[in-house]
Amino acid sequence: MPESDPKTLVSTAWLAENLKAPELRLIDASWYMPADNRDCRAEYEREHIPGARFVDIDEVADLRSSLPHMLPPVEKFMSRMRALGIGDGHQVVVYDTSGIFSAPRVWWMFKYFGQDNVAVLDGGLPKWKSEGRPVTDIPPVIRDRHMVVEERPELVRDVTQVAASSKLGDYVIIDARSSRRFKGEEPEPRPGLASGHIPNSRNVPFPEVLNPDGTLKSNEALRRIFENAGVDLNKPAITTCGSGASAAILGLALTRLGVPFSLYDGSWAEWGMYGDLKVATGDA
Repeated sequence: MPESDPKTLVSTAWLAENLKAPELRLIDASWYMPADNRDCRAEYEREHIPGARFVDIDEVADLRSSLPHMLPPVEKFMSRMRALGIGDGHQVVVYDTSGIFSAPRVWWMFKYFGQDNVAVLDGGLPKWKSEGRPVTDIPPVIRDRHMVVEERPELVRDVTQVAASSKLGDYVIIDARSSRRFKGEEPEPRPGLASGHIPNSRNVPFPEVLNPDGTLKSNEALRRIFENAGVDLNKPAITTCGSGASAAILGLALTRLGVPFSLYDGSWAEWGMYGDLKVATGDA
């Protein structure tokens, strides 16, 4: 079992021990693809870990962009977190209902906005419930809290920067999508996108870094997985996926290994819609 670290990943046992700590703030960041036809907010309202707030990554986003759940403007992030009673001095723990799926996206958002005391709950709500730990439908008591934000632009990459790194090789680009999507052997779930991957990128489908119970694999196993995929762990990484959600799972794994990463926020939802960007297929 990975060691708990309040800046990356904490266990359900750690959370149970700290659940009533006055400076703990819990976030349910559950999210699914539209085709899954699930209402994450309604599910949160039916049951959540006591004290948890709900964050919708499709709403705490830059709604001026046509791309899904892009990073929100700093003012929007601050106002949404303040409204949830999350601010300076808090230890934030983020979970989701899949185990580890969308929670790392919110973890990364907090990191981007300069908040270090934030971790993902290892195994999420499924592991918490499997251990017989409490859930509730009672909303938390929220008190306004000030938050100082300092953006960290080095944690995000845009399409121009990714295209340059694809040519220069100064970063290793790692794609979290499935092998068949990466190779261009099956169509993208979002219509109108090319099939394939960013040239010179490597493929580590995000389920490979997770155990069957939805927890993150050990550092030793993670290192082996990345190296077997041809990832040079001596280089900084750019993670990408379909829309910038599961790319954060790889980012969390890399951070556990001490490898710096930035996330391509537009990911394939952006790259795949441009006809003038090169697209590779197969293993190349």
